[in-house]
Amino acid sequence: MEKEPDNFEKLFSDKLEIIDLTHSLNDSSPFWPGGESKNPFTYHIIAAQPSGASALGSYSTVEHYGTHLDAPIHFTDNVASVDQLDPQSFFVPVAVIDVREKCQANEDYRLAIEDITEWEGRNGTLPDGVVVLMLTGWGDKWNDMEAYRNQDDDGKMHFPGFSVEVNTFLVNERNINGIGIDNLSIDYGLSSGFEAHAVTNGAGKYHLENVANMHLLPEAGAYLVVAPIKIEGGSGGQVRLFGIVP
Repeated sequence: MEKEPDNFEKLFSDKLEIIDLTHSLNDSSPFWPGGESKNPFTYHIIAAQPSGASALGSYSTVEHYGTHLDAPIHFTDNVASVDQLDPQSFFVPVAVIDVREKCQANEDYRLAIEDITEWEGRNGTLPDGVVVLMLTGWGDKWNDMEAYRNQDDDGKMHFPGFSVEVNTFLVNERNINGIGIDNLSIDYGLSSGFEAHAVTNGAGKYHLENVANMHLLPEAGAYLVVAPIKIEGGSGGQVRLFGIVP
């Protein structure tokens, strides 16, 4: 009987589906309002091909722009910067918590512990080292900055996020490497103190924000490849994310 190839062999024989979970960097991506009077991303062609395509370019942006990673140092002192994160935490199982219907009914929805336990009722306890992704459906608004920010007349943003209770549960009761979301912040839009950030960053966990194509992942059984830019001392940075689906 022929031996069934393992997942490593399948990866190199095109037997595994690879999903790009990264938005392209450009000057039209939604970004956090305030602080910058204009878009914080610029790209300049230094040397061009005959067609006009770039042969050498330079770019400038802030660390937390586009699909990016928050290192623990982003919201807590004396913890890891992006270059100090353990590479073992970058190839991990991924759990997708689909709360799109709840977020459609309540744009300020915060992930609840019952959302986690319902996922576990279908799939078993969250695996060790997992990254938990919250699928809000906000990625559908990516090409419309006004809808993505969803600011009211007072300039306050409305979009879903993780709750302090869930992050505390994941840190204390489960063995996670990080969490992620398909919008601007793992804290919901109305947050003023970023309390959910403080819980997970404070425990040495990383965040992934503005994750693309999350809806293409199964809720369980896939793996995540996390490849952040390695800025010495950085509080985070742009990240290339791949989902690997057996």
